[in-house]
Amino acid sequence: MTATGSPEVAVIILAAGEGTRMRSTRPKPLHMLCGRPMVLHVIYALGELNVAQTIVVVGHASQQVTDTVRNLAPEWAHVSFVDQLVQRGTGDATVIGLGAINFDDSISKLDDASTIVVVPGDTPLLRRSTLSALVTEHESSGNAATLLTATVANPTGYGRIVRADDNSIIKVVEEKDATPEIRSINEVNTSVYAFRRDLLGPALQQISNKNTQSEYYLTDVVDVLVSMRHRVGSHTAEASEVIGVNDRWQLALAERELRVRTNRDWLLAGVTISDPRQTFIDVTVKIGRNVTLHPGTILQGFTTIGDGCEIGPNIRLVDRVVEDRSTGSFYTGANK
Repeated sequence: MTATGSPEVAVIILAAGEGTRMRSTRPKPLHMLCGRPMVLHVIYALGELNVAQTIVVVGHASQQVTDTVRNLAPEWAHVSFVDQLVQRGTGDATVIGLGAINFDDSISKLDDASTIVVVPGDTPLLRRSTLSALVTEHESSGNAATLLTATVANPTGYGRIVRADDNSIIKVVEEKDATPEIRSINEVNTSVYAFRRDLLGPALQQISNKNTQSEYYLTDVVDVLVSMRHRVGSHTAEASEVIGVNDRWQLALAERELRVRTNRDWLLAGVTISDPRQTFIDVTVKIGRNVTLHPGTILQGFTTIGDGCEIGPNIRLVDRVVEDRSTGSFYTGANK
């Protein structure tokens, strides 16, 4: 459920890429982690924001992505879609997404000073609290833009954060355009941003594709805003939370982290998990009170476990409803 006391924001989720490194016929945003498509994890991470509109920019396999997200997205996210017909970079995708936001909606309270949050669709480890803190920092500081940054041991592949003496950000330099000195910087851009709406649009109009990729980088907006004497700030996140998923190895690592989080949440909620390392619970699963899960238990899909149940060892339940006080590793209850 979204926050209601804070100002409304609009969100642009960049999910148009093909994801060729996934080596799959499945569109990259729809690869599954813990029972939920990757881009849906990003949408649920908006849960502490007061979201007026969420624009998902789609491209590759756009109809499949649109149909899936429309069917599964929570109502509070107010999701709609726009196509990036030609993949010309994150700057171009943001222009398209910004153009799809309806600032004339009489119900919405969005205005020129409203915050636009831009998030990539391949960062499923983002926490709700992190995005909420980013927006709070942005709106309280009066920044033209606030970037979510992280310090990583190996920054290869990431855009580097370059700061001024007053600690404000003066530019983001992409890996392929960086000098050896800039490549030695360990603070990186996570591609998660909060912008002031009335400054983002004009800045986007001034970026170019004169770079090694011939693409329009959203990061170039930082240079433009700084040249206009606007301040660009930052909020720091844990590195493990903002790593993107570009291949199957990164997908597996992200899913492992999500499973650890999910098991921890259930343990803190009172569920007994005999061996969390051998227990797998999708984020869509519901578990009642006083439940014990033995090693080898796999709960997937929209499975619901009733109160007082003892499940396992070595059982897999998919989209099942387990009645209260059921026990054992074999269950014959009704499908949901």
